[in-house]
Amino acid sequence: MQKLVFFVGVAGTGKTTVARKLSERIPAAFLDRDTIGGRFVETILELNGLDKRDRDSEYYKKHLRDLEYDTAKDVCIENLAAGQNVFMISPFTAELKNKRWIEEVVGAAGLSMHAVDIKVVVVTLQDFELQKNRIVGRQTERDQWKLDNWGDFEKRVEFVPQINWDIPGSSILIFDNSGELTEEKSEQLYEFVQEKQATMPV
Repeated sequence: MQKLVFFVGVAGTGKTTVARKLSERIPAAFLDRDTIGGRFVETILELNGLDKRDRDSEYYKKHLRDLEYDTAKDVCIENLAAGQNVFMISPFTAELKNKRWIEEVVGAAGLSMHAVDIKVVVVTLQDFELQKNRIVGRQTERDQWKLDNWGDFEKRVEFVPQINWDIPGSSILIFDNSGELTEEKSEQLYEFVQEKQATMPV
């Protein structure tokens, strides 16, 4: 059964790190929304005289946000249609709230919801201080806006997003990535994704 696994959560929680660890054991197309659309978005922002790191501007939200996410969605659909497992890495906040979104993705790949094992790994941290330290530590340009405007960013963050998709609660794992990503934690992730009907607590 094909697997479609979403690694969601706010910046600095370690979504990509967690997904990479799991990809060592489960072959999958590895689709990070930042990698797919990041360069194009930064260029368009700069061409419009805006900070290329600012994903909170009204211009980004109105003109680029959906473009970036929809492109990632299309790459996901193509890989699903080709019979691949797919790992999707991004916050997907709006998409998770939209029940029809996941149904459209699976349907566009020519599949049914019963033919794809959909899982959501919500990567979280214990507190905002750890989140900020991780963002500082990874030293990427796109994070500078968040750090410069930390007060505003912190107020809007939801570590656990609202999920309205029609999937079992056992297909959603709230994964605390505060400490070291140990072999025990990695095994928990692996078992969660491998189980057709997950038994992990939400």
